[in-house]
Amino acid sequence: MVKNLLVELGLEELPAYLITASEKQLGDKMAAFLSENRLSFEKIQTFSTPRRLAVRVTGLAEKQSDLTEDFKGPSKKIALDDQGNFSKAAQGFVRGKGLSVEDIEFREIKGEEYVYVTKFEEGKMAEEVLKNIPGLLVSLTFPVSMHWASNSFEYIRPVHSLIVLLDDQALDMDFLDIKSGRQSRGHRFLGHETEVGHADSYEEDLKAVYVIANAKERQQMIIDQIRAIEAVENVQVEIDQDLLNEVLNLVEYPTAFMGHFDEKYLEIPEEVLISSMKNHQRYFVVRDQAGKLLPSFISVRNGNDKHIENVIKGNEKVLIARLEDGEFFWREDQKLAISDLIAKLRQVTFHEKIGSLSEHMERTGLIAQYLAEEIELTEDERKALKRASQIYKFDLLTGMVGEFDELQGLMGEKYALLAGEDKAVATAIREHYLPSSADGPLPESKVGAVLALADKLDTLLSFFSVGLIPSGSNDPYALRRATQGIVRILEAFGWNISMDDLIASCYDLTFDSLTYANQGQVMDFISARVDKIMGSAIPKDIRQAVLASSNFQVPQMLETAQALVEASEKASYKSAVENLSRAFNLAKKLENQVSVDPALFENDQEKALYEAIQALDLKGSAAEKIAQLFALNDTIVAFFDHTMVMSDNEALKANRLALLDSLVKEAKSVAAFDQLNTK
Repeated sequence: MVKNLLVELGLEELPAYLITASEKQLGDKMAAFLSENRLSFEKIQTFSTPRRLAVRVTGLAEKQSDLTEDFKGPSKKIALDDQGNFSKAAQGFVRGKGLSVEDIEFREIKGEEYVYVTKFEEGKMAEEVLKNIPGLLVSLTFPVSMHWASNSFEYIRPVHSLIVLLDDQALDMDFLDIKSGRQSRGHRFLGHETEVGHADSYEEDLKAVYVIANAKERQQMIIDQIRAIEAVENVQVEIDQDLLNEVLNLVEYPTAFMGHFDEKYLEIPEEVLISSMKNHQRYFVVRDQAGKLLPSFISVRNGNDKHIENVIKGNEKVLIARLEDGEFFWREDQKLAISDLIAKLRQVTFHEKIGSLSEHMERTGLIAQYLAEEIELTEDERKALKRASQIYKFDLLTGMVGEFDELQGLMGEKYALLAGEDKAVATAIREHYLPSSADGPLPESKVGAVLALADKLDTLLSFFSVGLIPSGSNDPYALRRATQGIVRILEAFGWNISMDDLIASCYDLTFDSLTYANQGQVMDFISARVDKIMGSAIPKDIRQAVLASSNFQVPQMLETAQALVEASEKASYKSAVENLSRAFNLAKKLENQVSVDPALFENDQEKALYEAIQALDLKGSAAEKIAQLFALNDTIVAFFDHTMVMSDNEALKANRLALLDSLVKEAKSVAAFDQLNTK
């Protein structure tokens, strides 16, 4: 016989951005808890609102499955003493398993007998196992937590109630001074406390007090209501997924409505209007059928449609206050001169250990010049890059960015164009922030991409130089994101710049404000980001082989990793890799670098390998380079079959090791083949 289990944790208002992840974590922890405790189940369903996290287990077994385990102990000769009695080793072994020596039997393994005991544990009733649910709830982890009242334990928010129902039976347990029951809370204003009668009636019981416990159902209600408004008003509404996720976690009973604002505010840049509505008020943007922004918005109320007119007026009033700010800053910022703002950046701190924003820009400018040479920008592009690097942070001191910090770069572009700056300069000012997230959009212009690279490189090197290095999950200055941005930009533009040379060149630069330090740690950090971008789709050994190559050029490394994955599926891969690996391992024995002397060759196989290495021309695609190296396999095999590399003759040995070393140098420009696993 199976039953259904419901667990609901009632809390103070949860941060919207943490609810979805917390709901998933609760479901995952419950699944793990039941599996570890040998309680079978059919399905797990999770629920969440701003004031609760819940999980329902359907088809839960009424009893644990029985457990039978075999344990291997010491060998018979250790288990028995000279008189044939069980030794202390045997007695200690069975005691540790909660058994006695009477339970011992001997089993033969590969000609020798060993002690074995079999432990049987009868399954407990589900009610007994479920008493440990408070421990499951304690194990939930959160990015933010707090303690309250006299409670020293920290949790995401204060706990108000706990329900644990097995069908209609309420199980008694304590969690953070809260006793479980069947009481849940309805909507803060429309509902009241209510009892959940049965695990299966959870959603309906809460719906009666204006709570939609199922987040997916709440989301669909919001979408359907917005689509209904679209149809009536003949408009288009942008349902941004991130905003939708946030809104559904702010409400327990959603009602969407449309509000309006004066058309005069449409003269403000669209980005300002959207930011005011979306980021500050959690409103959805409304456009006409041609895609033109309209003086309207969609919001979602936490409640029903009673007195909705008053709600609309209130929301319109709040938005107009934001738009008034935007209009004011837009007008006032245009009176400012870029040169004056740049001068003031000398007094703005980038970081107290690093210096001012002005000094950060100067260092970025020098790095950008080096990159311009490497990438071979045109004269016009270099001119735009130089100008952009001199002014690209000026908008941080405008009133608009001070009020709407998410518009940095965007407003810089607009103000730069209004001030008569070249379009390429203005675009670079906007694009230097990109990508702003792990998988966000990248710069599209070369000038913007180079400025973004230079800015991120100085940020990375500066923070590492003063010892502000990420550790564990702690990365307060988003250096991992910046470095991932560097890697993604290099890959997207196909810029095969040697990272070793680039970083070394940065360390050769001298500044009055800062001296770069910790070069080795910077390179390791960049390698880790390249490894991260290759991801789990690339086997670990291939990632290691590519990262250990002598050619740290990001686009080539990523291409090589994929080419090795494809090559590994071919029959020739195992033999070619193993023979190249043998060459790698032997070449490590070369004590002193010497030139290969063909006069010392004693057989045709040495000569053939030498000529094949000389003929290598590792250009073209990664797949073509790998194919060239793998084509040497028969020649390498013949060399090893007919040549004693570790000869007693020191001159011959050194010459043969040098020959293999020359092969390794060529191969290592592609990958460290000795890191590959062929088993």
